[in-house]
Amino acid sequence: MTNPQISEAEAMFRTTGAVLDGHFILTSGLHSPVYWEKFRILEHPEYTQKLCAMIADRFRNEHIDVVAGPTTGGIILAFEVAKQMGVRCIFAEKEDNGKRSFRRGFVLNDGERVLVVDDVLTTGKSVNEVIEAVAARNGCVTGIGILVDRSEKDLNFGAPLFSCLRSVTPAYRLEECPLCKRGLPLVKPGSSMKLKA
Repeated sequence: MTNPQISEAEAMFRTTGAVLDGHFILTSGLHSPVYWEKFRILEHPEYTQKLCAMIADRFRNEHIDVVAGPTTGGIILAFEVAKQMGVRCIFAEKEDNGKRSFRRGFVLNDGERVLVVDDVLTTGKSVNEVIEAVAARNGCVTGIGILVDRSEKDLNFGAPLFSCLRSVTPAYRLEECPLCKRGLPLVKPGSSMKLKA
């Protein structure tokens, strides 16, 4: 039996043109034939609100104090999920050393229960960086909420993971990429620039 929320989530992504096919280099450096352009969803407040409601509903009884996300898409998600849960939101930014931290006067008190949110999960790097930022402030990560989980293997963050949509999408290292071997043009998402395959 199909989960109606999953079907609704996928329909929202497809309606907005957020699912792109081609040859893409991801933030992780991996190559993929599919790219989830989350900003095509986030530019529609009504869809963003519905997806964030799925995350908020999943964690509503977990006594969350704060919702935290990474820059940039995670800011929008943290705000909307926190709004729906009636709690605060903060976001973690990259420092010069490559780590994420809470700046701008954000306070995270010892033991506060934190829900970490992010847009697209592939390797878990951004989520782990926010988890480390929470740990540095002695917060307690109580859950992880994601719009799209495209990871090829289950990732363990030490807290329950919920995704509005689970869509396993292949990702390849450069030396193993069949798209490169076929000579397909490589596109860096967020840019109209095509890279040499």
